[in-house]
Amino acid sequence: MKNVTERTSNPFGLRPPFDRSDPGDRTAVFGYGDANADFHVVGDFPGVHGGETTGVPFTETEDGVAIQEVLRETGFASGPRDEPVLENCFCSYVHMCSLPDGQAPTEADYADLERFFDAELRAINAHILLPVGARATDHVLREYTTQRHRFELDMASLHARDVRGRGFMVVPIQEPVEWVDGDREAIVSKLEAILTSDYRQTKGVATTVG
Repeated sequence: MKNVTERTSNPFGLRPPFDRSDPGDRTAVFGYGDANADFHVVGDFPGVHGGETTGVPFTETEDGVAIQEVLRETGFASGPRDEPVLENCFCSYVHMCSLPDGQAPTEADYADLERFFDAELRAINAHILLPVGARATDHVLREYTTQRHRFELDMASLHARDVRGRGFMVVPIQEPVEWVDGDREAIVSKLEAILTSDYRQTKGVATTVG
């Protein structure tokens, strides 16, 4: 059993390269949860998936709260909504820094933070990557699988499917605000199925698509 660290927030002491946050907002929403986890939920940035005030990924916003509720239903999360206790699950963003006035990151902003995200993802070394939304899914499929060229970035089609990665199983999640009937149940069922399988054998083993 690996034991990376017992720290819950920013377990590796990352220091973002800039602070452009609004007054009262956190400089960054750092990775949060069980750093020894087998499941890593990857969001986009704080403005869409939440945490600018709480400092915790997948809080505050509609999308963030919906993802957290899925984690609660599948047994990964418990405790307070703004500071959940995560077990066997780690959450982080491709772009961790808060930006002013509801701004979205530019391509240069994403590039500035890519090395921080990559270092943390590899340190966590989870078995299952769960990117939420098109940006996170595109990044994870490009950087951690050889499969990106096989897919249109159609999140409705990719939602709750498993994709072969380079040592990971990737299960994309469509943005909750875009879910239609059955989408919530689909990702809950997929996670429950993975949990009851010998998912630790996915490391370095080809998984299926569909």
